[in-house]
Amino acid sequence: MDMKAVDPGDMLRAIALREREDARLGDILLTRGWVSEADLFATLSLQWRAKAVDLVADPPDPRLLDRVGAEFCLSHAVLPWRGVGEATVLATARPEDFGAAKAQLPDDFGPVIMALAPERDIHAAILATRQTALIRKAESRVAGCESCRGQGGNRAGTVASVTLGLLLAGLVVLPAATIGALAIWAILTLVATTGLKLAAWLAEMRAPRTAPATHSARGPARLPVVSVMVPLFREDDIAPRLIRRIGRIDYPKELLDILLVVEEDDHATHAALSHRRLPRWMRIVTVPSGPVRTKPRALNYALDFCRGSIIGVWDAEDAPEAAQIHKVVRRFHDAPADVACLQGILDFYNARHNWLSRCFAIEYAVWFRAVLPGLARLGFVVPLGGTTLFFRREVIRELGGWDAHNVTEDADLGLRLARRGYRTELIDTVTEEEPNARVLAWIRQRSRWQKGFAMTWVSHMRDPARLWRELGAKRFIGVQILFVGSLSQAVLAPLLWSFWLIALGLPHPLTSLVPPLVILALGALFVACEAVNIAAGLWATRGQGHRHLMKWVPTLHAYFPLAALSSYKALHEWVCQPFYWDKTSHGVIEGHLAEPPQDRLPVYVLTDPVPAAVKPVGSPAMLRLVVNRARRAYVLGSTIANAARRPGIEFQPCFEGFGDM
Repeated sequence: MDMKAVDPGDMLRAIALREREDARLGDILLTRGWVSEADLFATLSLQWRAKAVDLVADPPDPRLLDRVGAEFCLSHAVLPWRGVGEATVLATARPEDFGAAKAQLPDDFGPVIMALAPERDIHAAILATRQTALIRKAESRVAGCESCRGQGGNRAGTVASVTLGLLLAGLVVLPAATIGALAIWAILTLVATTGLKLAAWLAEMRAPRTAPATHSARGPARLPVVSVMVPLFREDDIAPRLIRRIGRIDYPKELLDILLVVEEDDHATHAALSHRRLPRWMRIVTVPSGPVRTKPRALNYALDFCRGSIIGVWDAEDAPEAAQIHKVVRRFHDAPADVACLQGILDFYNARHNWLSRCFAIEYAVWFRAVLPGLARLGFVVPLGGTTLFFRREVIRELGGWDAHNVTEDADLGLRLARRGYRTELIDTVTEEEPNARVLAWIRQRSRWQKGFAMTWVSHMRDPARLWRELGAKRFIGVQILFVGSLSQAVLAPLLWSFWLIALGLPHPLTSLVPPLVILALGALFVACEAVNIAAGLWATRGQGHRHLMKWVPTLHAYFPLAALSSYKALHEWVCQPFYWDKTSHGVIEGHLAEPPQDRLPVYVLTDPVPAAVKPVGSPAMLRLVVNRARRAYVLGSTIANAARRPGIEFQPCFEGFGDM
């Protein structure tokens, strides 16, 4: 203020914000645009009596960096720069935390002198010399005994060849016995998977009447910094829309740390982002190229660059609800310490596109609104979704991040959390994304998920006895049903369909071995399982936003067979290309959240008297409601011009939900 670099009123507001936010005063001033970075660093130099150093023009000594490690420097935003006699100049971007960082230096490091440098310059200087070491660590962050990276090579091919050979030999020598054994296994897994689904659905259906309230009235005294990683790969079309969607989050921007994680050789995405002026709370993390190119590898690399105490993940096509971060912060504040992960609900913003997208939306509604929350309530392992995930920072680092070689890193992480004694909860916050509305793209995506399930199961079943001890009997059995049962159902689905041949009096290898009463019992079982699927689908789509899908629920009978086709692709890739990431293309279908219309004027509704702040109406139905109830309604024109002159009026444009109005 003495330098006249900040307005006194802005400084007063920043100090007030700091009282309820776990943010540095400088970050608040910079993010709000109330001070320039040059003036801020000049002030910090005076305040801390420390010199500012230019790490770009005068790079640090890499030997000093190796003495403390790149991870330590990234975590504490410090960098050993130069030796001055027996002392070392330690550049920092957080001078108020310098004492804590200094206390964690090696005992033989010697005396240090504080200097100042921007955090981005510290990151750049570290990457200039130790980028390769960081990416190699990202590829092997999870211990080998917990990773699936040993599943490739000749061993997998040998096991697959032997298994396939035995199966073919059985079909040639003892066809009826082999088909009968497979049929029994298919029926058992059908009963197990349907039973678990029914139990989870019933638990969730009864929960609203019995579950106690879990939210506190006040929440945390000071809001924390939240880092969210958004992996992007070949997203040249969707990247600009993503920036606008995330910009709608209503969490204080100085507490948001959004990392756009982009592969080094992804020139299309880099070009798309280069044409956008990113806000200060959003930055790009470039992932170096390497032999493995997977989403978890990119997440592991970006993890060390996160500043928040809560770490989240969104996908490129996601449109999270505005209040999502507030809900996450409040729940982590209220939840016990063993709740290490919060999983949001995934939904679609273009479910009406075609039949496949409708069925996909129904499947997701059942999974995220009935099955997953039911599994969590029953105490089973929750296989995570790949997005709208939030973790306590110390826990995700303790687990070693994600398995860089697993193509369903989310399901694997959910299982590793459970093995360490942590719990996952489902929270009532929705992220809308884009479903696959094309058959071939759907099969490619589903085959990657199925391959990842198989890889995850093999990784964790290296030592079944240890898995049993860590999970307990109930959760161990649940894991077998979730992973082995679902895969078996997909692979052996045609065998179950073949029983219709017996019912229709057509030839079947088991006709002479299966009594008529058994056929009737199987028919009843199949009908009962289908009834459970339909009932769960109708319950999950009963809400206002999904009610239009209810009439399509019975057609899932024609939708699920696609999983059989994808399972054979998954098995082939598991043997031949276990670490291949079959990317899903985004931005294929335009949804109502994809791009706000730029050629339409915003619509406002004003009532008389005009309130202190006019907020937009989010849907045509709500718009009609307000218009009907308001004593007087005004639209764009001279009335708005007159109202805008009144003090305290704020106009906010809203394009979503207005259709062609």
